[in-house]
Amino acid sequence: MSEKHDWQHIYMLLKLAEMGAYRRTAKISTEYLAGKLRISQQTASRYLIELERKGWIVRNITPEGSLIKIDETGNKELQKLYSGLKLLMEKSYPPSVTLEGTVFTGLGEGAYYISKGPYFKQFAEKLGFEPYPGTLNVKLVSDYDIKTRREIEGYPAVEVTGFKGEDRTFGLVKCYPAVIDNKVKGALVTALRSHYDVSVLEIIAPVCLRKHLNLKDGVKVKVEIFIQQ
Repeated sequence: MSEKHDWQHIYMLLKLAEMGAYRRTAKISTEYLAGKLRISQQTASRYLIELERKGWIVRNITPEGSLIKIDETGNKELQKLYSGLKLLMEKSYPPSVTLEGTVFTGLGEGAYYISKGPYFKQFAEKLGFEPYPGTLNVKLVSDYDIKTRREIEGYPAVEVTGFKGEDRTFGLVKCYPAVIDNKVKGALVTALRSHYDVSVLEIIAPVCLRKHLNLKDGVKVKVEIFIQQ
């Protein structure tokens, strides 16, 4: 079953609960249900059949209408929805934010820092992948994206600790897991001795993102950034 149908089923389940079928049996005609959901009677009947097949409801058809009760499995789905919404509403930070910008060629410093042993090892351990030696640079343009990028600085991050080299000190790097163009998992990294301001995203990934996603300078990309809770 597709994700789209799953959400339609959950919405139907929620409506049945509102009509009294949660923890008790309710008499509900498909005609009334269709009017309530603003769908055809045929579609309402099909959804009820599908919910019954999934074991989410128990239904007994009578001449006056269907006697419907949300079953234990359906109750668990509603509880899952409730828990997810409760968690979302009570969080101090959003679970994720999506920024959009254009790809540009950077100064090439990312490869130098990423390849440093202590950094590289921590990236692999804390982010779950060995980064390609280089960053994808994305320039944010809209006021919304720049403002949101600035807000991210105040959100919890995966921290890669600094270290002292032979001739210099390497500082703390804050990382935020990310997905680039809804296809490749990577991370936004900040403070790699960067010369860029908050209008620029520096993204690392286990692959060369330019080649893997066929990105050229000026191409727009979306980066979904996940916040640590």
